[in-house]
Amino acid sequence: MSNPSRKKRPRRYGLLAISPFFFLVLSYVALSLYERDFSKVPMLVVFLLTSVYALLTTRGLSLQERMRHFSRGAGNGDLLLMVWIFVLAGAFAESAKQMGAISAAVDLTLLCLPENMVLAGIFVAACFVSLSIGTSVGTIAALVPVATGLAAKTGIELPLLVASAVGGAFFGDNLSFISDTTVVATRTQGCRLSDKFRVNFRIVLPAALLTFFLYVALGAGHGGVTAPATVDWVKVVPYVAVLVLALCGVDVLLVLALGILLTGVTGIFTGSFDLGGWLSAATSGVAGMSELILVSMLAGGLLELIRFNGGIVWLIHFLTRRVRTTRGAELCIAALVSVANLCTANNTIAILSVGRFAADISERYGVDRRKSASLLDTFSCCVQGLIPYGAQLLIAGGLAAVSPLEIVPYLYYPMAMFVVALLAVWFRFPRRYSL
Repeated sequence: MSNPSRKKRPRRYGLLAISPFFFLVLSYVALSLYERDFSKVPMLVVFLLTSVYALLTTRGLSLQERMRHFSRGAGNGDLLLMVWIFVLAGAFAESAKQMGAISAAVDLTLLCLPENMVLAGIFVAACFVSLSIGTSVGTIAALVPVATGLAAKTGIELPLLVASAVGGAFFGDNLSFISDTTVVATRTQGCRLSDKFRVNFRIVLPAALLTFFLYVALGAGHGGVTAPATVDWVKVVPYVAVLVLALCGVDVLLVLALGILLTGVTGIFTGSFDLGGWLSAATSGVAGMSELILVSMLAGGLLELIRFNGGIVWLIHFLTRRVRTTRGAELCIAALVSVANLCTANNTIAILSVGRFAADISERYGVDRRKSASLLDTFSCCVQGLIPYGAQLLIAGGLAAVSPLEIVPYLYYPMAMFVVALLAVWFRFPRRYSL
């Protein structure tokens, strides 16, 4: 007996099948231009509107059947596992913040800085803090006020000093085990966080070293910075523990659970909060991830409808019709996520939007999943670090009272990361992960 639903299944291979993706971009840009501010339009609203559009343009099925397909994508097992990681990461990040771990990490970095290396030191501080807390926005919020104060004391141009903090913030955003971009990139590509870190670190390390020495040269001759008198060393322990455990290959869910436990024990031991305060901080952190979780589920449902309508097959064929080599496929992945990031101004959303496409391209052309995850994360961070309408630069400009456009010319790390990542694709580096 034939399956009635199979007869109704549409087989559209063309622009209409992927039109929800264009609707997503156009609606975001149109609403942002209307508001005259790209940061005012919630991505949750954009994805809701796009999901409704995708449901309406899926033909040959009843509304209930369309919703069934959409819900299947929104409840995909890999996506839900990613959601649980977001939940734990939010609880860990907020409880660590309330415990005072960010301030301790900043103080520790400043203590280790040579007095005549302010520019390079702020960059290193941002790299360490962002690698620890997994968010460029949080790092910028913590360090840009410090950089602003140092500019007046040292005579270094304020946009240059702010840019050193912003650039370093993307080092950890790209590499941290608890960064949402890392989680999304690895989950969509089906590889382990520790494996992606090894590949990604080799790609961006030359860019980080080049930027460091450039800041050393640019900062020569300027005044120094006074180190903090004391550092709460114990408050840095949760960050160090999470980093070490993740590098040792411990499952990310267990790593984050242990990190949350450590922040609670450390916070109660140091008197930063009591048991109720710890639980409240963790709950606040989970609530803070709610928009990202909902966007992730909407993106999953949206992509399932695009796939059902044949859009993914058509798009991959369109993008790869001139691709003949693995190198070409890697460049295709880089271009795909870069364009998505330019349109959405959010590197996590960009990776979510094109991650499945990238996975299919990788499978078709033999791109190592660890390399494709690294490319998605790296190029999205490059673009996000350079667009003046992104959240990071808007926040940095607001905290420092300068225009984001004044900061962009000094963002040497995202620029260097972009060039080095392109060279890594062209010269097949790292060799072990470049077939």
